Amino acid sequence: MTGEATASIRRINPAELGSPPGYSQVVEVRAARIVFIAGQTAIDQEGRLVGKDDFAAQVAQVFRNLEAALRAASCTAGDLVKLTVFLRNMDDLSTYREARNRFFATAMPPAAPAVTLVEVSRLYGPDFLIEIEGIAAA
Repeated sequence: MTGEATASIRRINPAELGSPPGYSQVVEVRAARIVFIAGQTAIDQEGRLVGKDDFAAQVAQVFRNLEAALRAASCTAGDLVKLTVFLRNMDDLSTYREARNRFFATAMPPAAPAVTLVEVSRLYGPDFLIEIEGIAAA
């Protein structure tokens, strides 16, 4: 962002809480803007479901949508401070983590937002297998 103050984001993993894989236990933020991103599902720009019954395809689309939402707000993955992840099946956790790690691998500065991840029985559409909402600071 040009001409505006940039966010100060400090990711903290106190020894008492352990070092989590791929996320931070605590994220402290000082920012000019807070950006809230609605839950993103595997819908493409034409409104079609990507990857019916294919979790890997769906999670890839969800991260593409998250990236597009961040870009629309002049943010990047490095600005994310909080994610909430909803999985229909916890057996998909390792596939989610692989996709998450690819998404954050290019983030500069390196990002490891605070994350809440839960298994849910249903999302708003019967064919959705994952939904991710985010909060960014800029």
